[in-house]
Amino acid sequence: MADEKPSYEQARAELAEIVAKLESGGVPLAESMQLWKRGEELAARCQEELDGARQLIDEARQQSQTGGEPPADLGQPSAEPLA
Repeated sequence: MADEKPSYEQARAELAEIVAKLESGGVPLAESMQLWKRGEELAARCQEELDGARQLIDEARQQSQTGGEPPADLGQPSAEPLA
């Protein structure tokens, strides 16, 4: 069973928890490295969602300026599986 990618909100919340743990100190080095790696994955996921949203906004803006229809998937969350 393939895991699904977390939503932007889920990824952001988990990333905030990781940052708080790392900033608090007292986490063993091995665990810190695992947390850092997971944080990088979550940050990339958040950036992916933001980039996708920006693209949809840009497409919608361009369509509205030319009198066309907005993208069909505007406002639809992505449902890509986790690699």
